[in-house]
Amino acid sequence: MEPKEARGLWHLLEPVHALVYYAPEVAAATAALGYAAEPRWPGYFPLRAAPLGAASPELVTAVFYSFAPDMVAAYLADAWTTASPADVLEARLRGVRAAYRRLLDTTGGLTEAADLARAAAEQALVAGRALAAANAALPWPDDPIATLWQAATILREQRGDGHVAALLTEGLDPVEALVSFASVGAAPAGVFASRGWTDEEWDAAAVRLRDRGLLAADGIATEAGRALRAAVEDRTDALAAEPWKALGPSRTARLADLLGPVWVAAVGSGLLPAENTLGIGKI
Repeated sequence: MEPKEARGLWHLLEPVHALVYYAPEVAAATAALGYAAEPRWPGYFPLRAAPLGAASPELVTAVFYSFAPDMVAAYLADAWTTASPADVLEARLRGVRAAYRRLLDTTGGLTEAADLARAAAEQALVAGRALAAANAALPWPDDPIATLWQAATILREQRGDGHVAALLTEGLDPVEALVSFASVGAAPAGVFASRGWTDEEWDAAAVRLRDRGLLAADGIATEAGRALRAAVEDRTDALAAEPWKALGPSRTARLADLLGPVWVAAVGSGLLPAENTLGIGKI
């Protein structure tokens, strides 16, 4: 498998995973635990961090990477006194099951897709990848909907952990990573405001990137800036390729075919934002 093929699998799997942060069924499950439903962040941080246990804001800031520390601290301040990580993990699977049962025809190839995705996820290298390792350590559910979702989660967090390693290798701190991504058209700069950085922090990062010759005065990436972002994405692809190499070309292609209806259900739900900070559809 060529490393860039891993990017195509991620584009299929990311919406499958991401529905957990937008589905009303999950919001209802976390609201029942005591988390505010609006905005989505009071639920997002515990939902994503719960596999780590009762993680501190400092740890979550480090592993999530692109969020401003003050934002993480604000939303995690009372997260684990509101509900335990175990309760959050149960709620997220319960909500995901309910959401996909509403959106999907659960007959057909769902069980096969779940088996193939699990086989890939079990081959994901997790050394040095905290979020992937934490999700991979969870017990597997006993139904195909939740198994497919958990496999998608392990694979996307494994890729995400590798992406952080690529950003570090290229010398991009968290806010510089966002500024540089906006500069190549991954999403408008305003979309990245959701990560909680102040205008002053954003502008200071832009100055640092201009000083490195990576950003023009108009905020658009220079040729060197585009080359650096391409290097980040290529390294991320290479670091995410192992599960698909292990699964093999024919089973990977079969999974991609089977994921089509699930992807359509997630994207067609209208719940996911049209523009995102991950650059899906742009990179």
